Amino acid sequence: MKTICFYFELHQIRQLKRYRFFDIGSDHYYYDDYANESMTMELAEKSYVPALQTMLEMIRESNGAFKVAFSVSGTGLEMLELYAPQVIELLHEINKTGCCEFLCEPYSHGLSSLASKEVFMEEVMRQNRKIKELFGKKPKVLRNSGLIYSDEIGEMASQMGFKGMLSEGAKHILAWKSPHFVYNCALASNLKLLLRDYKLSDDISLRFSNPDWSEYPLFAETYIDWISQFPEEEQVINIFMNLSAIGMAQPLESHILDFLKALPACAAAKGITFSTPSEIIDNHKSVGPLEVPYPLSWMDEERDASSWLGNTLQREAFSKLYSVAERIMLTDDKKLKQDFDYLQAAENLRFMTTKQNGIITERCIYESPYDAFTNYMNILGDFLARVRAQYPDMDNEELGAMQQVIENQEVEIVQLEAEVEQLKTKLATKEKKAAKIFVFSTFGLFTAGMDALDKAYEEGLFTKIFTTNLAYRKPEILEKPWYVEVNMCKYVAHIIDTLNHDTTISSLLDPNTRIAKLLEKHRAELAE
Repeated sequence: MKTICFYFELHQIRQLKRYRFFDIGSDHYYYDDYANESMTMELAEKSYVPALQTMLEMIRESNGAFKVAFSVSGTGLEMLELYAPQVIELLHEINKTGCCEFLCEPYSHGLSSLASKEVFMEEVMRQNRKIKELFGKKPKVLRNSGLIYSDEIGEMASQMGFKGMLSEGAKHILAWKSPHFVYNCALASNLKLLLRDYKLSDDISLRFSNPDWSEYPLFAETYIDWISQFPEEEQVINIFMNLSAIGMAQPLESHILDFLKALPACAAAKGITFSTPSEIIDNHKSVGPLEVPYPLSWMDEERDASSWLGNTLQREAFSKLYSVAERIMLTDDKKLKQDFDYLQAAENLRFMTTKQNGIITERCIYESPYDAFTNYMNILGDFLARVRAQYPDMDNEELGAMQQVIENQEVEIVQLEAEVEQLKTKLATKEKKAAKIFVFSTFGLFTAGMDALDKAYEEGLFTKIFTTNLAYRKPEILEKPWYVEVNMCKYVAHIIDTLNHDTTISSLLDPNTRIAKLLEKHRAELAE
């Protein structure tokens, strides 16, 4: 059965004011409050409020058949809380229906995933906590700024505990493959990928009200017919866009809301459902890994990072900003951290683009990319001076030492959290009367020592711990009654041999076939 996954982005940057070279050192406030208030209120009035009200009606009138996902940036939430709290209230109302899902993204809506693993992971987890506090649900699916994704970013998402990511169904990545399947990260098979159908998405967000478009006017029946005609095996249709497309890019006079309202009934008539990203991830198996060695995005024809980092101006600004990332991670100055969030916003670099792609580039107050660069670098000059005033003579070694102190504190926190989880496990074990509990870990480092594990084993909290031989194991671990070593020599040899023959390792990374064979073998042995 085919299912449609609707996802909408809600984001508003903190607009920068005109900042002269002579302001450096004397003016530390970089924002145009009037522009921020007026633009946020206009966005809420013309787009967010009518669009969200319509979706709430769609959920209620379809008796919960219509489902939707939202990703709200941290800076966007700040702007809405200040100037348009009615939008937050509507999101709460939709949340109460149980028919929506809130995704996670970098707090700043910036490009930290391309610059600093530490900054990226910190602001993603910070945003995760904010969404949990605000809506009562901890996001399980990650959406990066601009749908930016690569194998490395996917691996980071997996390390943070996410079960899925959203990205672009770009032709240069998919080739002959379809975006209407669930894939998985090439470096972390447990992270599933949902890919945007850019044509169907752009039909709504870019072309809907264009009278020169060959499909104009687009009706809900026609749109659903297109989806129903996809091959039977193509069951997942991902429609991703900015919420501002409804009401701003496509004005309300175009009847865009009437189009949306008609979708649930038209879909039901064709046996097509709606699902949230988590529901799709839980109910659909991956058809295989998707190899993305270089970042892709949903921007421009190239579907890469060139919209933000395509010229020398952008790369210079990007490099200067993240040159102080380690210092920002160390500081307790809330104002500096906040300014870093606002200056990271990807739009600040987008304003500097020199690409000629036939699409009108919104530059806000700037007359040209060079104007945007000059203003941003003036502000950045003052910001960097403030950062260096706190850490004037620190070299990389000193910064590393301070970072290590923080990391040690984080390790202590993790250990305490592990103790809490251990107690929870103990309680759950007693309640569920589990006979045996087995623990599996790829790299068993056992950095906290053996005493706690010995005690847990004696108390019956677990039966065995399985780890691979891919990391060093102390001799004392090998003698523990609860430890089992998994020999990976043959597996690694297969990988090396495959690489030496210049063939794909995809089949080796996918364990499904091997698991099925082992189960068959086991069942045959039991039958005998």
